[in-house]
Amino acid sequence: MSSPTLAAARPAATLPEKPKALTAYRPYWAKRFGTAPFLPMSRQEMDQLGWDSCDIIIVSGDAYVDHPSFGMAVIGRVLEAQGFRVGIIAQPDWSSAEAFKALGAPNLFFGVAAGNMDSMINHYTADRKIRSDDAYTPGGVAGKRPDRATLVYTQRCREAFKDVPVIIGGIEASLRRIAHYDYWQDKVRRSVLVDSKADLLLYGNAERAIVEVAHRLARKEPIESITNVRGTAFMRRSDDPNLAGWFEVDSTEVDTPGHIDALLSPYQTTEEAAAEQGVDCASTKAAATPQAEPATKPVMLVRSPLQKSDSRALVTPRERTVIRLPAYEQVKSDPVLYAHASRVLHLETNPGNARALVQSHGEGHAQRDLWVNPPPIPLSMAEMDHVFDLPYARSPHPAYADASGRHDAETKIPAWEMIRFSVNIMRGCFGGCTFCSITEHEGRIIQSRSEDSVIREVEEIRDKVKGFTGVVSDLGGPTANMYRLGCKTPEIEAACRKPSCVYPGICPNLKTDHAPLIKMYRRARALPGIKKILIGSGLRYDLAVESPEYVKELVTHHVGGYLKIAPEHTEGGPLSKMMKPGIGTYDRFKALFEQFSAEAGKKQFLIPYFIAAHPGTSDEDMMNLAVWLKHNNFRADQVQTFYPSPMATATAMYHSGLNPLKGISRDVRKGEKVDIVKGDKRRRLHKAFLRYHDPNNWPLLREALQAMGRADLIGNGKHHLIPTWQPATDGAYVSPRRANSTPAPAPAALKAGGQPVKGQVLTQHTGLPPRNTTGRTGLAKPQRAGAAPAGRSSGPARKKTGR
Repeated sequence: MSSPTLAAARPAATLPEKPKALTAYRPYWAKRFGTAPFLPMSRQEMDQLGWDSCDIIIVSGDAYVDHPSFGMAVIGRVLEAQGFRVGIIAQPDWSSAEAFKALGAPNLFFGVAAGNMDSMINHYTADRKIRSDDAYTPGGVAGKRPDRATLVYTQRCREAFKDVPVIIGGIEASLRRIAHYDYWQDKVRRSVLVDSKADLLLYGNAERAIVEVAHRLARKEPIESITNVRGTAFMRRSDDPNLAGWFEVDSTEVDTPGHIDALLSPYQTTEEAAAEQGVDCASTKAAATPQAEPATKPVMLVRSPLQKSDSRALVTPRERTVIRLPAYEQVKSDPVLYAHASRVLHLETNPGNARALVQSHGEGHAQRDLWVNPPPIPLSMAEMDHVFDLPYARSPHPAYADASGRHDAETKIPAWEMIRFSVNIMRGCFGGCTFCSITEHEGRIIQSRSEDSVIREVEEIRDKVKGFTGVVSDLGGPTANMYRLGCKTPEIEAACRKPSCVYPGICPNLKTDHAPLIKMYRRARALPGIKKILIGSGLRYDLAVESPEYVKELVTHHVGGYLKIAPEHTEGGPLSKMMKPGIGTYDRFKALFEQFSAEAGKKQFLIPYFIAAHPGTSDEDMMNLAVWLKHNNFRADQVQTFYPSPMATATAMYHSGLNPLKGISRDVRKGEKVDIVKGDKRRRLHKAFLRYHDPNNWPLLREALQAMGRADLIGNGKHHLIPTWQPATDGAYVSPRRANSTPAPAPAALKAGGQPVKGQVLTQHTGLPPRNTTGRTGLAKPQRAGAAPAGRSSGPARKKTGR
């Protein structure tokens, strides 16, 4: 591999080569076995299908739900459509390798994933406390997967069948593909590929990569030779001959510009130029004659061509250029270099112009290079339709059902219940929120399904899914209203390196036309048997205000009493670190929301989400947010503290104290320092400001307000934030939602089969005002605002784990 020292010169923008379509591969011979009703989880099921072995076995930390919102089901069905026999080992007992032998040895490879969430985020809260439940497990039972599940599962697969290749993927592997800060150990860890010792890592939504890799392995290609697939990472020695012919850009140190000559001003006189250099050029010292040349001459700008020997003149082909990041041994002890590596990685996320990355791990004879290929080319609309039109059972595997074949009570899988009647219409997000990892995982280019495909899925839910009452809980994705939005020009999109298309303002090249989405809403709700289409995914309100027609359509027909949106904060400091719009945009959307709600004759509520302790948030910022909440009559029920997820830009801020968005420098006078909220007491304070109405928080807030010189906010008037008096409290927090819920019915109130008698059990929705129990009509005030758990979305596969 050649390694010239060269500056990254940007070649002319070209569209990436069109990849091979998912449906263009010749099916594997095992396609003759047909489609399985559920991918098998036991040898008995394999026998019923007539299989003697599996070609591929997927190991996952989630319970197996055959639904397109669950990663194992999507990958499994996509590979099945290619003709491969795919088995599932879901939530295995990792105490030994026996559970990993249940289906025998796969003919091609093990595919290992921790599940739809990073296993550490799944296990621990933002305060590093152990969670008491797991939404991806029957009955919500916690503890069915290990910490760092990708590492543990890979080790057990090796123990079970040491010669079978292991490929890791899913969001845990995707967000840990390079050296990354680990919040739970408070240190920088190596790439998960290094620690797991897997053969290959696939990141992002990996349909395109997994299909190519599977077919190449089926053709008996050794897995060591598969180094040119987009969306993959692998380990190699620096002197590996298979990697020859690459140009390497050295980015192992923070850029330090050299001497820069000052430009001559064309408006400066000769005397002024001489005075700057300490020379007297007075006209009296020059013997002027009528024939003499004038004292001043026009400035001429002369272009000086660079010589071929100057490395800056080199332009390397991007497809054969690799950027060398600082080594793991450097970034683990140097936060400045860590922030620099994070900045470089985030600049190389556009499939149209991203270059490969390489990062050294280890020293001496143990040194290896981690190679990360550019991101995969996004799926076309036809390919998205293909993926979502596959024959999913849209139900948990029968192994989880109770004696009556139902998935209720102790067999209920909460994550499936949440998305049971929802439809995913798109992927990706170009918002670029720094606390969120969607861009690093799914990419910023929106991949949308066709309207026909979405309508077919709605009809399938109506006709086939048990328990459907005519209400579709969501037509959405990572963001509800980014369907079919994107850059107006493919060439510009391929060349763009901006981290966000909507910050600091909406890009003029971005299409904001919501007409296709409006058309789909209208067609979906007109279907026979469909009573209501709700929008449960988070809404990007700065885009929505660009289309008042969309807001009217949404508010009139698709809001079930309340609507979730996420301003996150009110102050410019933290918003600039989040790359979120100012609160004025929220006010514009709120005005439209209330206007169209009134026109529809509906009393509806906005539920804004806010985040505490985000990098760049001062105590004063949180105080101002609390004052804003009280002024607007909001009382947050649940609040979310910033959660530093692997590889997010805000996590780099948290670890380094620097702002990668502004550039990185070792010069303390350059770059931008970020106020980092660390320590339990300060994190509790920021969270307490969001719940200023909770008496248990008043002592902490009084102490903080007095220290900040804002004792004027302490008092018993309406304009005060907290009162001077303190009620007797036990320090515990009881959610106001409890007051909205009916106690569990007595056995006499249950029908045969354990179902409640109609009218005996009441329901409530998070965020709605409490019921009026005084006999008055109308809804009580104040309105309650919620805060989303890590990653707001209506579907598990669309969770934003950056929160």
